[in-house]
Amino acid sequence: MKKCNSLKEVRDEIDILDDKLVELISQRSRLVRQAATFKNSVDEVKAEDRIEFIMQRIRSRAIEFNINPNMMSDLFTIMINEMVETEIAEFRNANTF
Repeated sequence: MKKCNSLKEVRDEIDILDDKLVELISQRSRLVRQAATFKNSVDEVKAEDRIEFIMQRIRSRAIEFNINPNMMSDLFTIMINEMVETEIAEFRNANTF
């Protein structure tokens, strides 16, 4: 991690990371939409066992990186819920023709 010498430098570095986070979340979202093409039902789209696996993995990784696991769970819950809704829409649109 870079050692910053001013508040502006810290904020500039945070902005760079925020941009990368948005890009990574966008990539994840595109993959989620692709996943819908491999599923046969809305229940399969919801994949509660997969979500539970992700949440456990994220909490473990948060602990490894000394980040509050509850915060990470909250962030991922919001992201996953939104992406599941997107995936359901993709699944339904693909199966309307």
